Amino acid sequence: MDKVRANAAEAVADIPDGASLAVGGFGLSGIPDVLIQALHAQGATGLEVVSNNCGVDGRGLGVLLSAGRIARVTGSYVGENKEFARQYLSGELEVELVPQGTLAERLRAGGAGIPAFYTPAGVGTQVAHGGLPWRYTPDGTVAVASPAKETRDFDGRTYVLEHSINTDFALVRAWRGDRHGNLVFHKASANFNPLAATAGRVAVAEVEELVEPGELRPQEVHVPGIFVQRLVELTATQAADKHIEKRTVRS
Repeated sequence: MDKVRANAAEAVADIPDGASLAVGGFGLSGIPDVLIQALHAQGATGLEVVSNNCGVDGRGLGVLLSAGRIARVTGSYVGENKEFARQYLSGELEVELVPQGTLAERLRAGGAGIPAFYTPAGVGTQVAHGGLPWRYTPDGTVAVASPAKETRDFDGRTYVLEHSINTDFALVRAWRGDRHGNLVFHKASANFNPLAATAGRVAVAEVEELVEPGELRPQEVHVPGIFVQRLVELTATQAADKHIEKRTVRS
């Protein structure tokens, strides 16, 4: 039951080329930065990433992106990463843009064992009709476009069918965790982390504080240990190394 690994390098050592990854975080809040750095050092390439966004230039998933390790991204937002935009528009990167709530529900459904669901989000747009550019050619034409999706009416309203997401691995960051894998997230840093953890077949969590089994009250656990296979305890320095995308201060 002790799921703690010696370090991040050991925890991600078996992630192969071409693996799919659900990665927690929103911008730079709650990103599993230590695990991402370890995966960068490990060298896996051709990765298919599912995450709200792809970090920023030089931070978070942006580290893997700038190294050319990511082949495909399923996400909701790309606005803070110039290298992401460059790779996408030049045809180096395949990108499936998904409405943010739909992305969250696709991950949640995957973790719950639900294969698909209907949602009104995207009805009447290219999300449902198809034709969103997933990959460009170097000359700017569309090489791969999104397919049309099934729609169905319920009580006089149209809904689009969305498929759930499961990935080979999940990388998440938690505030506290015990050796059995139970996780607690702190305020807004929870964001996509619980969803990513449940959607991954092998979930790897870096935790700022590791406690013994029984120390976490059941009612405060956000992700039960049944969903988590590996834990990495961060050092005090690693736990404190947090960045923000934009700093706004009063004059």
